[in-house]
Amino acid sequence: MDSLALAVGTALVGAMASDAWQQARTATVGWWRRGRPERAEEVAADLDTDRRRVLAAHECGDQGTHRDVADAWRHRLQQFLDGDPEAAAGLRALLEEHLRPAAEAAEPRQTAGSVVLRAEARDQARVYLAGRDQHFTDS
Repeated sequence: MDSLALAVGTALVGAMASDAWQQARTATVGWWRRGRPERAEEVAADLDTDRRRVLAAHECGDQGTHRDVADAWRHRLQQFLDGDPEAAAGLRALLEEHLRPAAEAAEPRQTAGSVVLRAEARDQARVYLAGRDQHFTDS
């Protein structure tokens, strides 16, 4: 698979969770409309459906859905590029100008530094330590 299709598929799905999604969506549909105008409305509807799936998966911590949606878009983009290699320049511009910035805006900000965690448990106590999110169910 072409590295451009991989990068765009990943960034596209990352952008779905961002506040800049509408701009990224508009740019994506516009790119598609220039190359395959007969498919643009279908692509727009699929983007909306997949965004709802990604947001729902994000809420429950489901990385599998995120991966599946990204894989589907990577495959779709690769098929487009296979049929129209000239479209790569426009796709690269879409990635750099719209999708990558939107995807980066959706990622949680991380600060540099170190974390030191110490805990002591005695008797029947439980200790849960994390440098970030914890998700578990006690039974």
